[in-house]
Amino acid sequence: MNFRRAVRHEEPEINLIPLIDVVLVIIIFLMLTTTFTQTSGLEINLPTAESAGGEAVSNEIVVAVTAAGDVIVNRIPVAGKGIEAIAEALGKARPGGQKEPVVVINADAKAAHQSVVDVMQAAQRAGLAHITFAIQTPPR
Repeated sequence: MNFRRAVRHEEPEINLIPLIDVVLVIIIFLMLTTTFTQTSGLEINLPTAESAGGEAVSNEIVVAVTAAGDVIVNRIPVAGKGIEAIAEALGKARPGGQKEPVVVINADAKAAHQSVVDVMQAAQRAGLAHITFAIQTPPR
């Protein structure tokens, strides 16, 4: 008599569906919490300069552009708003020194962009190549 029962050996199973669910949750968690470095723009090293002293004010032509688009050259209003009128006023304001004068443009914050471009074109027509813009630093 055989009292032994037939023992079936069940092979252990690994259920893959919960394993896949856990792995997907971990992947989603890592994707959401990972930060990516974003490089926007170019790395530019701007030049620095130190002022060696004040230059002669007589070598500057100060041009003011009002919010209405009126142009004033060395505190003298220009008769017209055209490029030719501004170029003529810049030619008259040109000092007779050896160094080429610098045109300093003081434009109102609400001045039209076209008015400033007209002054730049007039300076080019008058033979003035050195142009700079004056700014006002905000109060602290």
